[in-house]
Amino acid sequence: MARDPRFDVLFEPVRIGPVVAKNRFYQVPHCNGMGWRDPSMLAAMRGVKAEGGWAVVATEEVEIHPSSEITPYVEGRLWDDRDLSAHRLVTDAVHAHDALAAIEFVHHGLSSPNLSSRVPPMGPSPLPVVGWDAPVQAREMTLADIEVLRRWHREATERAIAAGYDIVYVYAGHGLSTFQHFLSPRYNLRTDRYGGSLENRLRLLREVLEDTLEVAAGRAAVACRLAVHEMLEGGYTVDDVRAVLRIVGELPDLWDFVVGRWEHDSVTSRFGAEGFQEDLVRGLKELTSKPVVGVGRFTSPETMLRMVREGVLDFIGAARPSIADPFLPRKIEEGRLDELRECIGCNICVTGDWTTSPIRCTQNPSMGEEWRRGWHPERSAPAKRPGKVLVVGGGPAGLEAALTAGRKGHEVVLVEATRTLGGRVGREAALPGLAAWRRVVDYRLGRIDAMANVSWYLESTMTADEVLGYDFDHVAVATGATWRRDGVGRIHTHPIPDDGTVPVFTPDDLMADRLPVAERVVVYDDDRFYLAGVLAELLAREGRRVTYLTPAAVVSAWTEHTLEQGRIQARLLDLGVEILTHRAVDALAEGTLLSRCVFTGRTEPLPADAVVMVTARLPEDGLAVELLERRAEWPANLRTLRAVGDAFAPGTIAAAVWDGRRFAEELDGPDEAALFRRDVPVPGARG
Repeated sequence: MARDPRFDVLFEPVRIGPVVAKNRFYQVPHCNGMGWRDPSMLAAMRGVKAEGGWAVVATEEVEIHPSSEITPYVEGRLWDDRDLSAHRLVTDAVHAHDALAAIEFVHHGLSSPNLSSRVPPMGPSPLPVVGWDAPVQAREMTLADIEVLRRWHREATERAIAAGYDIVYVYAGHGLSTFQHFLSPRYNLRTDRYGGSLENRLRLLREVLEDTLEVAAGRAAVACRLAVHEMLEGGYTVDDVRAVLRIVGELPDLWDFVVGRWEHDSVTSRFGAEGFQEDLVRGLKELTSKPVVGVGRFTSPETMLRMVREGVLDFIGAARPSIADPFLPRKIEEGRLDELRECIGCNICVTGDWTTSPIRCTQNPSMGEEWRRGWHPERSAPAKRPGKVLVVGGGPAGLEAALTAGRKGHEVVLVEATRTLGGRVGREAALPGLAAWRRVVDYRLGRIDAMANVSWYLESTMTADEVLGYDFDHVAVATGATWRRDGVGRIHTHPIPDDGTVPVFTPDDLMADRLPVAERVVVYDDDRFYLAGVLAELLAREGRRVTYLTPAAVVSAWTEHTLEQGRIQARLLDLGVEILTHRAVDALAEGTLLSRCVFTGRTEPLPADAVVMVTARLPEDGLAVELLERRAEWPANLRTLRAVGDAFAPGTIAAAVWDGRRFAEELDGPDEAALFRRDVPVPGARG
């Protein structure tokens, strides 16, 4: 299919100093939870991005010295020459597809607690470390320290070029870099030539840019990643950055603009639309002749085109969109816009970094599995024994199972008991702020509709007798899960005492438009992810007096890992929601909710006309259980039968999609769930 000529400008080559990017699609640096620990996984993931058409593929943060490390988090490392082989895996994988490989160096300064190296961190001023609760304080860098840091950066640049990188970064963004800390009036309290005026606070960044250009000497381009606004009290603003660009705008070969800290730069779709950074970045390109890259969770080719045509950006930067669809550039180039797998902005990808686990994606279940399981975002190996596959349930797991099985060449029948496909995704996408999540369904349904070997039927239930009456070779029971009404969750592993005098609702009730009519509603959150906060917002907007009760320290506690917890809590407070933390529901009796302090055990009554329990779910696995119990009755050709997704084990939407993919990928062989490739440390090796 031919490319729409409107998008030709997106595929123009762009010079970056001594190198040339083949198009305007730029995978900016992003973390992934693999780093130095999983080099083969990391290289394969970056290689797939290059295969998908990204002109530049960058690393995550790469530490240049053990005086700045962020254990327990797993980032890249280029401490010395012993790290070169891991980086050559990355550059080889990227170069194999005619893309440029970029490396983002970092010295974390005030953001490095050094819990592993145990070396006291250092920064512009003697302040507590930033972004950590650890009892660690940085020491103030001396002039000698500054010279040593400059030497470390020069040495790292030489190593990066030896490893094959085409672009070397000087990083001053996200509040995570020594160079940004020096630039910041909030953190730089110095009175010498590196503090005080903007010119002085800029001095270190300017010197390191000059050093890096000198070492690179035309062998690699030099990029500067700069936060254009700190978004902090006492921090610098975009007006300061305009002044910075008037001073050093022509120094690096490329500018990569970000906003604030990570939570400002990677806003979820619930709180920020596509292109949300445009107002801050617009106009900065006018202050430099060098190419500019910026981000904004770009998923629309039309928006990308506008960014370039209006002179906002030269490159379309992407982290999350490149995770959701590593083949986004190639699909636009080939005119396959209907195949774009758009990022939903849920930030489940970010959780991998925070939990030191390999990156994952709700839309793209192959993310992080390219090497260890051999999964690819656009194709699957043909089935060795093509057969007939029945998928019962059209939620995220069922849709993915049907899609992947169809790609493998099986004949697939998908049956859904309700009038619509989507399962929990369709229901949750109707809640405040979650409309983009509908893309999980839309993408899969679009791909399935294009497959002649996949058929689907609505308002179709299946009994065990009916399943056994057909000649299917494989059966996936993807019938989802139901929210519990009895309060069982993390705090209570047995039902909460309830005399029936307080009406109890579940998320399933609210998503089916069965809302409490009562005025005073308590939302009890022992799930601790996003849903209780969304439902509290829904009820508050519907005019209820909402009390949010949770045993956790904050609302929607696990959303700290998706970078949105602060915004969620602020929104609920703005809506007048009363928030009670560190308290659990102890009982429902005589028209009152009895709450209990999780520390002291003391109880007190809490007026409630209704309660919404957001605690745990029960898998709807009855069909699978019955079929497994009747194994003796299976047709001779039935080889695989299991529950999939939430019907197997309730979890995130990303986990359900991943399990749907796994089901289909494993139809050719035994289920050996614990076995996948991994990089194994060599005992006795010195590193």
